[in-house]
Amino acid sequence: MTTVAEILKSKADPAVYAAAPSDTVYSALRLMADKGIGALLVKEGDTIVGIFTERDYARKVALLGRTSDQTRVRDVMTDAVLFVEPSQTTDACMQLMTSKRLRHLPVMDGGQLVGLISIGDLVKQIISAQQFTIAQLEHYIHGGVHS
Repeated sequence: MTTVAEILKSKADPAVYAAAPSDTVYSALRLMADKGIGALLVKEGDTIVGIFTERDYARKVALLGRTSDQTRVRDVMTDAVLFVEPSQTTDACMQLMTSKRLRHLPVMDGGQLVGLISIGDLVKQIISAQQFTIAQLEHYIHGGVHS
């Protein structure tokens, strides 16, 4: 069973990007676009006060006719942030993400932020594990056939 810690080790870019509550939505979107990510943690100093996602933008800015250069992240962020721990399994994370309709989960270890995983990270790991299993089965099948 793969853990969150293993997923974090395998990430190409393990950095966690953040915005301040007072930042404009536009500046948050710019950072997300520059880094190719779908969410930013919202932090005041070292304290996580929320998460801002593409879904927040779509539902709380675009659909409500707000402008991204006039709206502050604090006004549209999701303030109820769920966390996972490095020891949790990918299955547990998938279950949590599916039941709560989340795409991103911050990873906390002893009260310290150590990473952020996305649904894409989990899917990538699951596909990799399945490909490994398939390769092992193919090797077993073909290795057992002698001419």
